[in-house]
Amino acid sequence: MTVYIDPPAWPGHGRMWSHLVSDVSYDELHAFADRLGVPRRAFDRDHYDIPGHRYADAVRAGAVEVGSREVVRLLHGAGLRRRKGAGQRRSS
Repeated sequence: MTVYIDPPAWPGHGRMWSHLVSDVSYDELHAFADRLGVPRRAFDRDHYDIPGHRYADAVRAGAVEVGSREVVRLLHGAGLRRRKGAGQRRSS
């Protein structure tokens, strides 16, 4: 199982955020997030929003550090990319 995380470079709600993704399945991504203790409400279309202060926790748990462009490339390559407007927040 491999999940990926980009650096916390996305501002929102007074903090910086990372994106946690899988290049295999949403099930894999949800399982990793569950083990990390990330609430399901942090799932946004095709990724989890991870606050910057949890970045190191995700890496220690096994997330592979990649750049933001690589996150998008991985999602497209796996057929898991869901663009805005393609549906509301979904859990699977």
